[in-house]
Amino acid sequence: MTEFDDIRPYNDSEVPAVIARLLDDKEFLNLLLTRKAPILTKLPLVKMFARPFIKKSLGKLASEVRTVEDFQSHMSKALVSALQRTTDSYSFSGVEKLDPNKAYLFMSNHRDIALDPAMINLGLILNQHKTVRIAIGDNLLRKPYASDLMRVNRSFIVKRSVTSRRDKLEALKTLSRYIRHSITDEQVSCWIAQAEGRAKDGCDRTETALLKMLALSKSKEQSFGAAIQEINLIPVSISYEYDPCAGDKARELHAAEQGLTYIKDEFEDLDTILKGLVEYKGRIQVNFGTPITQNYATADQLAAEIDRQIQNNYQLFPSNIMAWQMQGDRDSATFARLKQQWPDEDWLESQIRFQSHLAAIPSIHRQIAIDAYAAPVNSQLAQQSQPQGN
Repeated sequence: MTEFDDIRPYNDSEVPAVIARLLDDKEFLNLLLTRKAPILTKLPLVKMFARPFIKKSLGKLASEVRTVEDFQSHMSKALVSALQRTTDSYSFSGVEKLDPNKAYLFMSNHRDIALDPAMINLGLILNQHKTVRIAIGDNLLRKPYASDLMRVNRSFIVKRSVTSRRDKLEALKTLSRYIRHSITDEQVSCWIAQAEGRAKDGCDRTETALLKMLALSKSKEQSFGAAIQEINLIPVSISYEYDPCAGDKARELHAAEQGLTYIKDEFEDLDTILKGLVEYKGRIQVNFGTPITQNYATADQLAAEIDRQIQNNYQLFPSNIMAWQMQGDRDSATFARLKQQWPDEDWLESQIRFQSHLAAIPSIHRQIAIDAYAAPVNSQLAQQSQPQGN
């Protein structure tokens, strides 16, 4: 037993038992059946007779999975297959500058629950780097099978559900120690989002509380900046041309604007993950930034640098630029400068596709979605207007 046993990813020795648990989990098997044949499985008898068949199918695949690496190998193949069906292209930059023998803390903007860390892992795998351990909130792990699936995929748990102030502080200290232990002692990289929850409004901003958490594990003699330098933090910017969940995010934001309490249904998070994986995303760009080597005295200063890198490295697709123009009162010279990176044929095709994408979002939510697509443009322009050296 170690202090990290209740939050760490599973080890290779634990994988066979985890796979066996998943194959015996009726709720997990029923969930797969429901997603594959939603109409048929409303009939209890169909579900009862179909369950052994899907278990047998999974069992054949599971027999090939004996280690975490085996599991991730199957996952990466499935991801590439999904990307080939649901994207026009995906590319990476900056990863070639990383030292394959060094562990890092990758901190990115957060748009998709599962796809963000999966794309970072794919970029690393394609460049002969080891995969990362993934920070995931326990709000996504309410079901035992969800926890098993995530932890066998090298995820570690962020305890967001604790309520007392004392328990929260202890959970944050343990999380901070685990991330530092993984990077400095075990030499295994980690990924964490720059803020809790997805940036549904498209505004990518780093939470200073998150950065302060990372320093909770520092020694008494260390400064905040020195503690951050030790974990090799690298900002990463992930850009999706189209967000399959744009309408869902806009609906949730609209409810908040109306002062309403938005209540998720039981499987909404899972449906969100599936939608992000199987629906069209256009082009995806993942830009790995520059390692944080400067000794920043405060969390505010560090957050400003992370934001600068993530916002400046965000790939502005035609969807972003069009949405920005739709907000009205735009400088024509700035619009021309933004648009010129895209060939005319590309731009015309993107116009048609983006209009169709927006038309599928209810009119009452549409402006919120437009604003979310425009947000990265506004953020990048604001960064560019800052005096040099700030």
